[in-house]
Amino acid sequence: MSQPENVSVSVTVGDVKVQFSGTAESVMASVFNFLSKQVPAMDLAKRISLSYEVNELVSKYAHLVKITPEGPRIIPDSDVRLSDKDMVALELVVARIAKDTGKTQDDAMQVSEIQSATALNPKSISSRISEMVKVGHVARDEKEPGKYRITTAGIHWLNSTVEKKVSR
Repeated sequence: MSQPENVSVSVTVGDVKVQFSGTAESVMASVFNFLSKQVPAMDLAKRISLSYEVNELVSKYAHLVKITPEGPRIIPDSDVRLSDKDMVALELVVARIAKDTGKTQDDAMQVSEIQSATALNPKSISSRISEMVKVGHVARDEKEPGKYRITTAGIHWLNSTVEKKVSR
């Protein structure tokens, strides 16, 4: 993949003017941080907003997932016991990380791709995905109905599930 392009942004709030330069991700984080400090209403909105940036996902799951030449994989460093549902969700999270870091083109996966990456039974994967779609943790790809991706709510659920298992 090509190197990320540098971005330069100038922001003015009242009498305060600042310039940010760097990768798109770092500039976006800096601008948001600056605005949240300068505009109190944004700070309130930030308290109730939920989104997961790639650097946050990498920090949270680096001990469980790796991006290999064969593709995104679950390779736990510890003896964390993960259920089939956890494995499916985690595989979709690592697919999202791979896309957000430019290692792959798409964060949606087919059941066969998840099966190949996890060695889980395809019937079990289909059942777990069906359960997760019903509760909103996974969404069907609109363009390719046989593909699925993790949702923000799914990442939030997985975070709490994995935290409980890691802290035991």
